Amino acid sequence: MEGREVQTRAILDLVDSLPRDGGRVVLGIAGPPGSGKSTIAAAVVAALNARGNRADAAGLVPMDGFHLDNEELDARNLRAVKGAPETFDVIGFGNLLRRLRDDRSVIRYPLFSRTEDRTLPGCGELPPDRRIVVVEGNYLLLGIEGWSSFKPLFDATVMLSPPMDVLEERLIARWLQYGLPHEQALARARLNDLANARRVLAESITADLTLPA
Repeated sequence: MEGREVQTRAILDLVDSLPRDGGRVVLGIAGPPGSGKSTIAAAVVAALNARGNRADAAGLVPMDGFHLDNEELDARNLRAVKGAPETFDVIGFGNLLRRLRDDRSVIRYPLFSRTEDRTLPGCGELPPDRRIVVVEGNYLLLGIEGWSSFKPLFDATVMLSPPMDVLEERLIARWLQYGLPHEQALARARLNDLANARRVLAESITADLTLPA
């Protein structure tokens, strides 16, 4: 199997090992920018839903919708480091994590449009019938104030940990894909994204499952 298929299978095995008491299972998939966590999280959710079992019905909740608005970042002089931990609404994200086990009604949450570079309030939806919730984001396991309290909110956690040269290649390709000239793509990847990647890899709490590239 290809690398991402192997990773997806390992995460499914982790989910299947968790006890089920009728309540929701909440899984966190963390990793630095460019680690492939969004792709793998979506693959895990798709694989669970493909089983066709009510107990495996899964939903995906990304952290990216909690980027602070650009106006707020400008007011705090943080636009240049957008994507760093301090540029997220950590309180709002924490409140959402604590609500995820409530399956009595639809839970709405914000999404993020990378092409528009803005949050989309209330555009995400978690229906009551989702028994497994997969949350993905860079800083789910970050061991600093404001973030370090989140790990106990998950039934299990995964860290994707590719080497830095792989992350750099992927991040440059990402910004080229979004239309940046080559020099700007290099700068965006090397001056901001890779700094955040190093922080994720160096300062995160140990996950239940760590997967290399």
